[in-house]
Amino acid sequence: CHRQREQEQGSGSGSGSARLQPPEPSLLRFLVCPLSKRPLRYEEATNELINEELGIAYPIIDGIPNMVPEAARMTHKKPPAEGSEQP
Repeated sequence: CHRQREQEQGSGSGSGSARLQPPEPSLLRFLVCPLSKRPLRYEEATNELINEELGIAYPIIDGIPNMVPEAARMTHKKPPAEGSEQP
């Protein structure tokens, strides 16, 4: 049973964990944010498509961008409250 499981995993049928694969370079120039309709920047370090204007990042899973707004994460932190930076 254990040997059969090893063979199935090694056959390329998928292991359940996402591989860090960049999207096809020719595809990047056509991708825009579904919310702002503006171009996205590819961030190799995090394997995400970044919308600087809105401060959100779309994940890329197995080379496929997940452009669903609910799947995006916020990249900008909330600004500090007024007066909190003053000594």
